[in-house]
Amino acid sequence: MSIASSGPITTNREPIATCRTYEEAQKTVDYLSDHGFPVRGTLIVGVGLRSIEQVVARMTYLRAAGWGALSGAWFGLLIGLFFGIFAATAVSMLTVMLWGLLWGGVAGAIFGLIAHAVLGGKRDFVSESGLVADKYEVLVESEHAARAHELLGRENEQWRKQ
Repeated sequence: MSIASSGPITTNREPIATCRTYEEAQKTVDYLSDHGFPVRGTLIVGVGLRSIEQVVARMTYLRAAGWGALSGAWFGLLIGLFFGIFAATAVSMLTVMLWGLLWGGVAGAIFGLIAHAVLGGKRDFVSESGLVADKYEVLVESEHAARAHELLGRENEQWRKQ
């Protein structure tokens, strides 16, 4: 494996562990830190990255209006809060905030419906996106690599004894 080919940030760093999950890589760095290893500059590098999009629901006009109303209500509340700061009394401040919430929700619902209609069925689903790696490598500065291998060797010996 060529470390330098990954870019300047990985130059002068050596891989000391390869982990199947990000949590395992975190535990490796945490173990090193707990044992006095200078972890500053340590990298956890995802190798073999893939983009994954999980479909969670079908997008309907009702759902588009609901999501639009929710986001519009938050924006309306923020605007109402801003204008409410200049209100003379607490009651008038609350009134301005509630009107902002109401009209923001209405405007957001209308916008959500229009946006969904304009797409014309080209994206009728709701999804969540993320990056997933095939494996994670822990890289440390070259000058500290021997110490890291020594500490991780102790960890493996302790694990085998259990």
